[in-house]
Amino acid sequence: QVQLVESGGGLVQAGGSLRLSCAASGSTGGINGVAWYRQAPEKQREWVAGINSGGSTAYAESVKGRFTISRDNAKNTVSLQMSSLKPEDTAVYYCNAEAVVRGKYMNYWGKGTPVTISS
Repeated sequence: QVQLVESGGGLVQAGGSLRLSCAASGSTGGINGVAWYRQAPEKQREWVAGINSGGSTAYAESVKGRFTISRDNAKNTVSLQMSSLKPEDTAVYYCNAEAVVRGKYMNYWGKGTPVTISS
């Protein structure tokens, strides 16, 4: 099993920055890709950014150039640096990990951290 705990959310004014962290524990050796998703009120959860085991990254168009995803394998953490924040970035942000555990492909989610951007 893999446990994911997000932190770093909060209330920030538009134009500000926040850094989210996702700490993994458990069978972390099997983790391949890690991604951040977000879900705004009354909207579907959407993919924001991802990073694979090789360090390659990808971003949704809406955050490209403003958000940066990174991972520290030694600390089993993945971070999301968010800059130039906009009110439309307001959402609960979730960490997601794809892992191979006991030979099976598994998908894990954290409980989320809320981000509110005031205009």
